[in-house]
Amino acid sequence: MAQAIQMHLNQALMRIPRRAESADRSTLAATYVAAGSFSAMINSADHQILFGRRGTGKTHALLHLQELVERTGDLAIYLDLRTIGSTGGLYANPAVSPAQRGTQLLVDTLEAVHDRLFAYAVDGNSPNQDALLGGLDALVSAATEVEVVGETEQEQTFGDAVERECSAELSIAPSVKAGARHRTSATASSRRKRTGVEQHRVLFGPLSRAVQAVADGVRPARLWLLLDEWSSVPLDLQPFLADLLRRSVLPVRGSTVKIAAIEHRARFFVPLDDDYLGIEVGSDAASAVSLDDALVFDQSPEDAQAFFRELFASHVRPILASMLRTAVPGASVDAAFHAGAFPELVRAAEGVPRDAINIAALAAQHARGEKITTAHVRRAARDWYLRDKQSAISRDEDAERVLGALVDEVVGRRRCRTFLLPARDRTAAIDTLCDARLLHILRRGVVDPRRPGRLYDGYAIDYGCYVSLLAGDTAKNIPADVFTFDKAVVDLPRLCRPL
Repeated sequence: MAQAIQMHLNQALMRIPRRAESADRSTLAATYVAAGSFSAMINSADHQILFGRRGTGKTHALLHLQELVERTGDLAIYLDLRTIGSTGGLYANPAVSPAQRGTQLLVDTLEAVHDRLFAYAVDGNSPNQDALLGGLDALVSAATEVEVVGETEQEQTFGDAVERECSAELSIAPSVKAGARHRTSATASSRRKRTGVEQHRVLFGPLSRAVQAVADGVRPARLWLLLDEWSSVPLDLQPFLADLLRRSVLPVRGSTVKIAAIEHRARFFVPLDDDYLGIEVGSDAASAVSLDDALVFDQSPEDAQAFFRELFASHVRPILASMLRTAVPGASVDAAFHAGAFPELVRAAEGVPRDAINIAALAAQHARGEKITTAHVRRAARDWYLRDKQSAISRDEDAERVLGALVDEVVGRRRCRTFLLPARDRTAAIDTLCDARLLHILRRGVVDPRRPGRLYDGYAIDYGCYVSLLAGDTAKNIPADVFTFDKAVVDLPRLCRPL
């Protein structure tokens, strides 16, 4: 009986959904786990930017927020920007100017917002349906303004309108007559020929008034705009979309905007000569919330284990309930692991929920009907690293070279996996490695007492990467994530100097 329950536990771990958008809304609400005070921060009515690497739960947080605000009677519009318009087509076409591509992006985004609002209006959910529909009409007018850019030719033929009438009468006999009449006319004509390209243009004044009318139409409910996958928009177009929000949505009374993005793949602000394009964080948007920081349990393994234990329990419990006819074990997560295996899984996850779920599924697959051991976790972490993370940078030669240099220096020579890097040395390759979850920031703004004028960021090389270097030797201990100033600082420019 115990072995059968263990088999079901492992199967439940393997059946946890990997992505939030694939789950239904009730499951999302039941399985959401907030780290620390993150839930309170994101539930505020302030405009916010939510930063986090892939897999940290940005989408889950926004969908959970949508569920919460709709329970209170507010209106939440969730948009996945990957599905707006044609991200891989017109938006990424270098032959088209950024201004033209950016304008089309704005129009496509406004169209998607309009469609959600129109469905809300026609369903009869709005107490001010007429006002909302009027605002939507104004939104359509402001978003579909078109001008023709190109040459215009005009042809006109001028002349007076002339009408002629000819008649004739023939008398055959005193009482018999025959006649004929013919009428002709000519009028002036005019023709205009326009050649060029029709282009959309967005006028922020009318658009802002239209959005305010829409917000007034949904009152007393609040309008929440939740934009996910911001970093899927081409980098040079992101400031255009941010500027649309700043000018037309952020100032609107009764509205809240939340944006989910990857920090180093997002560009919200571009300075101009006497102004700027986009959103200034801290001014236009009240704050930026980082899931990466919320999930870094600084020197607190107990907090990390408590978070992931609750995360797995919330997912496993309903799956087990559908599989077992008996009561679900209360400590189902701990029952699936041998002593020491679950803390090792938490370390292997590096604070990324999606990685934790995938490593747990692979470990359960390796364990089959037995309890998951530390060896299973390490093998799963190695498989996940080789399958998902390493392949993500296979085409980026700079990132591969930097990772190889760091592994040789930190792991090979210093026998550890943590290091400090001067904040000014954060290159594009380091950003790529962080995005791929091959490097993990453990601390920001570290000050060396011997050099108080310099700031450092503390990193750890991915657990799975380190385990793969052990070549399956599970007897070795993974070094703790502890910084020392004696030999921790890495001279990245020297390591990555071209040969």
